[in-house]
Amino acid sequence: METISKNKSNSLNTGKVVSVWGSVVDVWFENNLPSIYTSLHSGKDNQIVIEVLTQLDVHRVRGIALTPTQGLSRGMVVVTDGKELKVPVGKKIMGRMFDVFGTTIDHQKPLSGMEWRNIHQSPPSLAKRSTKSEVFVTGIKAIDVLIPLERGGKAGLFGGAGVGKTVLLTEMIHNMVGHNKGVSMFCGIGERCREGHELYHDMKEAGVLKNMVMMFGQMNEPPGARFRVGHAALTMAEYFRDDQHRDVLLLIDNIFRFIQAGMEVSGLMGQMPSRLGYQPTMGTELSQLEERIANTDTGAITSIQAVYVPADDLTDPAAVHTFSHLSASIVLSRKKASEGLYPAIDLLQSNSKMATPSIIGERHYALAQEIRHTLAQYEELKDIIAMLGLEQLSIDDRNVVNRARRMERFLTQPFFATEQFSGMKGKEVNLDDALSGCERILSDEFKDFPESDFYMIGSIDEAKNKANKNTDKNKSDSAAKENKDPDKNKSGSSIKGNKKAKKNRSDSVNKVKSGKEKKTK
Repeated sequence: METISKNKSNSLNTGKVVSVWGSVVDVWFENNLPSIYTSLHSGKDNQIVIEVLTQLDVHRVRGIALTPTQGLSRGMVVVTDGKELKVPVGKKIMGRMFDVFGTTIDHQKPLSGMEWRNIHQSPPSLAKRSTKSEVFVTGIKAIDVLIPLERGGKAGLFGGAGVGKTVLLTEMIHNMVGHNKGVSMFCGIGERCREGHELYHDMKEAGVLKNMVMMFGQMNEPPGARFRVGHAALTMAEYFRDDQHRDVLLLIDNIFRFIQAGMEVSGLMGQMPSRLGYQPTMGTELSQLEERIANTDTGAITSIQAVYVPADDLTDPAAVHTFSHLSASIVLSRKKASEGLYPAIDLLQSNSKMATPSIIGERHYALAQEIRHTLAQYEELKDIIAMLGLEQLSIDDRNVVNRARRMERFLTQPFFATEQFSGMKGKEVNLDDALSGCERILSDEFKDFPESDFYMIGSIDEAKNKANKNTDKNKSDSAAKENKDPDKNKSGSSIKGNKKAKKNRSDSVNKVKSGKEKKTK
């Protein structure tokens, strides 16, 4: 925007606004009609940015405004230098927060002397892509054991409103940024401003902001800005992968809002809606974004994306199209959340293409399959338990239920992201400890332990410590009760003795009376 205002006299092309329909603007040019994706500038100080999406005829283009169109009217001058929307790249962007135009929004000094790149880039060719599969460890038991993520792959967190998508995403940032030598890129698309504000300050306090870049196009932004912020974030991530040869962790919250912004843009542009009101070009638009996330021979972009599922319906077209791009799908369950089992992951519906013996090893694969089998058996038995009760099951089925319930609780975990709400210290668990704990539960080593000992712990040894603490507590409580009122026991025994003595006296008196009566007779 600054370049346009400075070089207004040297601009290549000038047009005028002929119609404004909300965020859709038609612009007339005498000659040199701008190409698709060209940025146009209008309004006071050229603050209103419009991106060309359609060429209507030889003189008119139709574009979508990326900023609010207040103050824009017919006949106003439109200026363009023929360039597309650009964002800054380079080492200086580390630790900063940006909007879709590459402008810093963290109230610090603006960047200067930066290289700027177009946000519309082609995905890497097949020849440049890496074919090696590596596991990406997160420190979260349920994910590492049953749904291993892929380095350079895409993982989706599917769930409705309020089941913990953003919390799980924030926890992954906390666990990975500290250990990951690469760069972390957070892209907020159409979500709450409060969450972005909290995340920025949390990362700053944790001292990991220097390895992060943040970009936001939140829900108060026009649909055009929300639609392009994902491409802008990927351009920055590609710089670190291709130029710096570093691994990038890209976190997107929320990919459904990207599809929703595209639906709004499509409707504004007058396109005929497809099924459930979605845009007919949804598959193409999603592919243009997702295919840029790839593992190449120079570095990898590993992406974890929150996916809002409307009305918890996994057959929604937005969810279905997103599923096809992912190497791992983590489905969050409202039922699990209502039971307090966090992270509320539906372990039977979630899956990963990395869960094969050739990648994760025979031991890990066999254990994951046994856990799934146990949980599936428990799911089948739930109806019988609800109707007849646990006592009516066979001994083998009862053992399966006990194992599954302990396993469900062991796979819960206290998060660093929720310490201030739960009062429990966050735990990060390495893969070997998680696998060992699952094996020991399945071998019935802890069948005499109460289920509560496995809830919200890290490694399995914490369950033993919990059980020992509970035993010591019960002993001390019973000892305290006995020592609390020693006279009570004495008085109780003396009362019993007095009662016995009285009973004996009354018995002897009755015997004497009966003897006297016999003599008189």
